[in-house]
Amino acid sequence: MTNQEENVVVMKGIVKRFPGVLANDHVDFSLRKGEVHSLLGENGAGKSTLMNVLAGLYRPEAGTIYINNRMVNFNSPLDAIHAGIGMIHQHFMLVPSQTVTENILLGLEEPRFRMQLGKYDRKVAEMSERFGLKVDPKAKIWQLSVGEQQRVEILKMLYRGANILIMDEPTAVLAPSEIEELFKTLRSMVGEGKSVIFISHKLNEVMEISDRVTVLRKGKVTAAGLAARDVTKEELARLMVGRDVLFDLEKKSQQAGKVVLSVENIWAENDKGVMALRGVSLEVRSGEIVGLAGVAGNGQSELAEVITGLRKCTQGVVRVAGDDLTNKPARQGIRRGISHIPEDRTHVGSSPNLSVTDNVIMKKYDQPPIGRGWMINAVLAEKYAQELKQSYDIIVPSVRTPVRLLSGGNLQRVILAREISSTPALMIAVQPTRGLDVGAIEGVQRLLLAQREAGAAILLISEELEELLSLSDRIYVIYEGQIMGEVADGDIEKIGLMMTGVRQEQIEARVGGVAHD
Repeated sequence: MTNQEENVVVMKGIVKRFPGVLANDHVDFSLRKGEVHSLLGENGAGKSTLMNVLAGLYRPEAGTIYINNRMVNFNSPLDAIHAGIGMIHQHFMLVPSQTVTENILLGLEEPRFRMQLGKYDRKVAEMSERFGLKVDPKAKIWQLSVGEQQRVEILKMLYRGANILIMDEPTAVLAPSEIEELFKTLRSMVGEGKSVIFISHKLNEVMEISDRVTVLRKGKVTAAGLAARDVTKEELARLMVGRDVLFDLEKKSQQAGKVVLSVENIWAENDKGVMALRGVSLEVRSGEIVGLAGVAGNGQSELAEVITGLRKCTQGVVRVAGDDLTNKPARQGIRRGISHIPEDRTHVGSSPNLSVTDNVIMKKYDQPPIGRGWMINAVLAEKYAQELKQSYDIIVPSVRTPVRLLSGGNLQRVILAREISSTPALMIAVQPTRGLDVGAIEGVQRLLLAQREAGAAILLISEELEELLSLSDRIYVIYEGQIMGEVADGDIEKIGLMMTGVRQEQIEARVGGVAHD
């Protein structure tokens, strides 16, 4: 990567306030030409706020911004785009029913009257080839994977002439192979002299892709422009959260108990009517964490939904503690002691416009002492929420605050508080640490291990292989809706092969053949 000393962005003394919160407290930040500069920090540290100021979405109360040594005042994102700044948001801004090219052209002054799509398809294809962003210009957005949709967002900004690209949590929804492709793209972009600001929680990725790193904590800079090669993962974690973080949590050795979850020969369709699960069978016992590894989109989400009663299966049996819960409503699963930490925190795991109190009592609102008949005892509900707020370290001004105003880490704590406080017999945890900072990840993982020690059976579905290896007692691998095999010794090579569709029997036959020879 080129690493010239020329600053293309200088932000000095940026102050941004929201009601009751000082999000950016006199923050300084600089970006050089041809570099990847990572912005690290806990949830709510002020990273996205600072970048929203740079992208013209927010106006700061104080501070100055210089682009290519010229002072600027942005009144809108359009001003920032004209200055060569493009922001790729964590949640993509694309129209599903339109093609890649149509999405890229949307909002531009040209073409104005006649849409010669063929001509622009060729332009988009040339640009995608140049930057290694493989995507079909004629494909509709809904037909693309999440990784491909992200490429469209990047192309959209490059097409608009962006030389400075802000990427907000770009790897949060990508599979490992897609992350590798993204990093190749970023390297080719900085090789052409473009500059990238990379907002992330994932220290391994920051260490791999960054030239420099700036760390924010509680709205203030704790480290500015550190050379990534001169700092360790442990040092960055300490700068982020203000304390030492344990990356290797102690997992006590214990004997697994009786079978709690039994899934036998499950077949189920996805939302498009295509078969997503094809004969899945697995077991989870009390006092153990069983991992499910696989690249995104191989049936993990559908399996979690079938077990928790959110999706019907077309064939097979789901038993919890011996009770047949196949295609039974979610309420019956809850009554049998199933807890569910869903993949989608905002739309499935919580009700954004309701308060913290309303969200944590969702499983108890109709049970005494909180619920009596049609009435809810508001005093007891609030007291219960207050206790969970303290126990789970939910950082929020009041338990009456709507959860849509919470950071990702705090929203996840609300969901965990609700699910764990019900003392589950079985917990289905889907991507429980996705998008969380290093301190919040440690907290979530400790809670899962505590539930294991308390005797809960836990099915952990995650795309973070490190997480699965450190927490799981056994790991199943799923590929195209089928279980490829089971690993109990943490053999990464074996898991990697199964994730690409090689069955356990084939791997063992190869190894046996080599040993025999």
